[in-house]
Amino acid sequence: MLALVSACSMNPTPASPGPQESTPGPQPSRFITTEPLPSASVPSGTPATLSAPRLAAIQADLRTRGVAPEAVQVISAENVTFNDGSLGCPKPGVQYTQALVDGMRVVVAVGGRTYDYRFGTGDTPVLCEPAAPRASSSTR
Repeated sequence: MLALVSACSMNPTPASPGPQESTPGPQPSRFITTEPLPSASVPSGTPATLSAPRLAAIQADLRTRGVAPEAVQVISAENVTFNDGSLGCPKPGVQYTQALVDGMRVVVAVGGRTYDYRFGTGDTPVLCEPAAPRASSSTR
């Protein structure tokens, strides 16, 4: 071992300079509230079968909105891993868990209008509505 240490110290070739060390700069926050995602930018998932309890929950939510849910047509149902607890539908000023969430995206149509519902791990749907337009100085 002593020979190995002395051989290393006797090496006349200077060591090549390594990458310059620098102090790390500020890192971006992982807890920034995200803007609502347009439907096209929602992570794509794998086709799934909508369970009866989840369909009933969607129908019950539509009833509270004054929509006759008897003619609900399921357009698509897919298992999706969302980027955070907002399920891809964040509301301004609300903080969400910053972890991947396995869930489901279900798009249904009733009377010519489509509704984009999201589920996390439970059977309670969240209607993903487009963000309200922000007031501009010309509309105030």
